Amino acid sequence: MTLNLRLAAALCVALSLCALLAVPANFPALGGDARLTLAVFALATCAWIGTPIDDTYIALGAGLALTATGVISSDTLFGTLGDDTVWLLICAFVLAAAVARTGLAGRAAVFLVGGARSVRQLVHLTTAALVVTAFAVPATSGRAALALPVFLALAKALADRKRLVVMLALLFPTVILLSAVATLIGAGAHLITVSVLWESTGDRIGFTQWLLLGLPLAVASSHLAAETVLLTTTRRADREGPVHITAEEIQRHSESPVTGPWTQAEKRCALLLATVVTLWCSEPLHHVSPAVVALIGAVVASSPALGTVRLKDALKTVPWSLLLFMAATMAMGVALADSGAARWLVSGLPAHVTPAVFLGVVVAVSTAAHLVLQSRSARSSVLVPLVIAAAVGAGVNPVAAALASTAAAGFCHTLPASAKPVTLFSDLPGTPTYTPRDLLRLSAVLAPLTAALVLFFAAAVWPLLGVPVTR
Repeated sequence: MTLNLRLAAALCVALSLCALLAVPANFPALGGDARLTLAVFALATCAWIGTPIDDTYIALGAGLALTATGVISSDTLFGTLGDDTVWLLICAFVLAAAVARTGLAGRAAVFLVGGARSVRQLVHLTTAALVVTAFAVPATSGRAALALPVFLALAKALADRKRLVVMLALLFPTVILLSAVATLIGAGAHLITVSVLWESTGDRIGFTQWLLLGLPLAVASSHLAAETVLLTTTRRADREGPVHITAEEIQRHSESPVTGPWTQAEKRCALLLATVVTLWCSEPLHHVSPAVVALIGAVVASSPALGTVRLKDALKTVPWSLLLFMAATMAMGVALADSGAARWLVSGLPAHVTPAVFLGVVVAVSTAAHLVLQSRSARSSVLVPLVIAAAVGAGVNPVAAALASTAAAGFCHTLPASAKPVTLFSDLPGTPTYTPRDLLRLSAVLAPLTAALVLFFAAAVWPLLGVPVTR
């Protein structure tokens, strides 16, 4: 569908919904604030789907419209920027800038990938390394940028085995996207989910609880995806034969030394990162907010005496547009919940739906949502408030439903434009990479597998970790 056709279709749908909501006789159970909220929500969603306008601009316009019409207060709109999850993400990016400046990523690549002696070992060691980066670098696009030099080094070392290079090009973004669920800072969508849950139900998911629930799923889905990529992209002959990646080959694509004695800056940065992650994981013991821990780490990482990066340089790496988008969509979620619009939207659902069927529908819709909404944060902004409201009505634990929706929405591999990491690795001049047909072939197998895995965790694993299916 061309851009003009998508724009026309989105405009027609949005205006039709607004016209229906403007007639008082329609939907008598809806109050005035709920009608305004649904109209703004419909316009924003259709704009995200059908127009090339920046997602953040649309979200800010929607938040402003809800404030100007009195649905939410200005304190609610601006207060979302002070949410501790926003500060957590800001400070995490400062820490990531400090790590990137030292060149620790290159040393980690040599340590892990250099030990591979077969293709399957290379694939799973690379997968393990990419999962670990979720603790050091927030947001999938940042992790993709950090991993790109490592991939280019591997591509040069395997230049005579083109099919393996294509397989690795597909492996990197696939694992980066699926492993993001390991941590709360893995994607902006996670912070939106946590905020909407808190505003709607009063349930708070901390860094440690998310880690406990998300890390096992991230490890399982990443290695499952790695095996799927390997089997769907290569032949038996490609997988046979040894591989050997040397430190010298990785060094060619790294500005910092990847072997030899560690510098003082590398030692300080590694110690700081380990301390911050340890404090995040031990939050139940010391009760210090993850945002406060991240702020302390960011101050140390950018300090003149102990830091490895200047604060003004680190702040340039923060995706301010993403933070504004998150704040605006948090305000939209508050409006959906407080106005009663979310409850009305899900009131027409069948009353007698089993929890298994409910979770199955949530996971299926969330997995397929990337075909319509390309922004991961936008998908959570649209889906999570509705999922939470529907879960309450269906007798399902809203925490389990919201987590399942957010985890399933992490699958976005069908098209090159479905996610930034997929786009980044799809066009690398001078390096063989995958085609849209390769993505479609992988998605046909991986989409049902990841959806089934998320459903299994929601129904069988998370209840053992304190998040039951029903309340």
